[in-house]
Amino acid sequence: MTETSAAESVTTATSTENPVVLSVNGLCVDFPLQKGVLHAVRDVSFDLRRGRTLALVGESGSGKSVTARSLIQLVERPGQIVAGQIQLLSGEQPIEISALDPKSSQIRAIRGGRIGLVFQEPMSALSPMHTIGDQIDEAIQLHLKLEKKQARERTIELLRHVEIPAPEQMVDRYSFEYSGGMRQRVCIALALACDPEILIADEPTTALDVTTQAEILELIAQLRKQRGMAVLLITHDMGIVAEVADEVAVMRRGEIVEHGSVDTIFYAPQHAYTQLLLDATLKLEQASALKQGMVAENGTQPVLSVRNLCKHFVQEGGWFRKDNRVVKAVEDVSFDLYRGESLGIVGESGSGKTTVGRMIMRILEPTSGSVLYTGSDQISYDVMKLRKKDLKRYHSVVRLVFQDPFASLNPRMTVMQIVADPLKAHRIAQGRELEQRVAQLLEMVGLSPDMMDRYPHAFSGGQRQRIGIARALALDPQVIIADEATSALDVSIRSQILDLLLDLQKRLDLSFIFIAHDISVVRYFCDRVLVMHKGRVVEIGEADTTCTTPAQPYTRALISAVPNPDPRNKRLLHRTRFNPDVNATASTT
Repeated sequence: MTETSAAESVTTATSTENPVVLSVNGLCVDFPLQKGVLHAVRDVSFDLRRGRTLALVGESGSGKSVTARSLIQLVERPGQIVAGQIQLLSGEQPIEISALDPKSSQIRAIRGGRIGLVFQEPMSALSPMHTIGDQIDEAIQLHLKLEKKQARERTIELLRHVEIPAPEQMVDRYSFEYSGGMRQRVCIALALACDPEILIADEPTTALDVTTQAEILELIAQLRKQRGMAVLLITHDMGIVAEVADEVAVMRRGEIVEHGSVDTIFYAPQHAYTQLLLDATLKLEQASALKQGMVAENGTQPVLSVRNLCKHFVQEGGWFRKDNRVVKAVEDVSFDLYRGESLGIVGESGSGKTTVGRMIMRILEPTSGSVLYTGSDQISYDVMKLRKKDLKRYHSVVRLVFQDPFASLNPRMTVMQIVADPLKAHRIAQGRELEQRVAQLLEMVGLSPDMMDRYPHAFSGGQRQRIGIARALALDPQVIIADEATSALDVSIRSQILDLLLDLQKRLDLSFIFIAHDISVVRYFCDRVLVMHKGRVVEIGEADTTCTTPAQPYTRALISAVPNPDPRNKRLLHRTRFNPDVNATASTT
């Protein structure tokens, strides 16, 4: 058989086994602006096939989410579909979705009924005023016309299907009583309530830690296989694409620049932008060449010495629970941070990482423990005993870079005002000298001083994070605590920010505490890594060693849940799961 005839037979088999259920041809979506038109989606075409996953991948602003929302006529005004066809082909007669009125009963029947949508942020997608059961019941009754009792039975079965524990009890709980991973499972149950033929998952794991992310991806893959659904997965993470996708469409500036099988995209990319995304992803799979290593020798006094740090919260009883309960958010945490070192703190959501960082800053008061700071003058003091005046001085040498570059900058202040604020608060500079210092700081983080009169909304996410870093560097700090400082950024921007921080560390002799749930980022950036689980330190060691050959079962489970950007070596298929009871038994035998 010739290569051409072999390819034709494969195509025919795929068409037979995985027929097209939705076809998009020449889709264009515009947003009219005061000074022109934003072409958010331009001439986009693709097919969704039964039982297969198409990953729509690209950076923020590439048009992925607008494309997905167009499929069910949910584009926010003033945006509108101006050209192209969206055809639903799975029924007896094709339906031209792009021709339907967004407010019509026809499109409402398709939304949730034949096409399910899983939103990016489950907390905002679910109503805090209604129980989980009531929200799913409403969708079932609306589309399937079932009686209330039958709808409730189906809701409980759906919760069981997405592996919500004790669904008979959890059905009457509210969204705020669920964890982040459980809320996302509820969103999946809601999307599947009416047995849709197509599932659109819009960044369904962005806000989740790696183990919860792995569980959600596994659940979507399992449901796709069981129900024979077509899945459109929207993501900017090439590791996730390699793990779960059959086909990949790469978007940039509203256009699909490359489309092919997952193997072709990863092993024979044709477009420069696809190669850029892959290079940025693969770069984070190894330690950075810029990483200077731990410069402290044995016996050298650390810049920060944390000892037996604890934080207990008292949860007062209410309607459902009369007695008070003590939550041990952080329990007996101890470590040292040396001058010029980067120490990563990793763990799942709720492990206590951010709480430790906030206690070091004295934003949160610890229940017990100490934090000893030693400055460049070799004078040491316990941070927990500082008075307000002295604490202000401490905050000038230990600075914080926040997670969200959008929420951490005041939209009513210019870049000049934002970066100059700590300099003015500590009365370090004013007038012409202040402006020159801000210009130097902007140049240091790779921004032009000409930008200082602009407001935050005029900058991209990566540029905003650079502004936040410039503000943190304004007072010549010794230590920077970066709390998930790159998690909100696209992968290409993420590597740029990490390289910037490594360069600044080398030039300014900075020490970093880098809080993250992304193991690849920690391996790339940090010298040592501290792993936390349920408020306690599980393991601490050299980053390369800990991330490659971890000693503890929990760390091994954490690392095995990180998506591998190689479709020929899918890590999630062989991931290990941490069972505290089994591991505790094994450790005592």
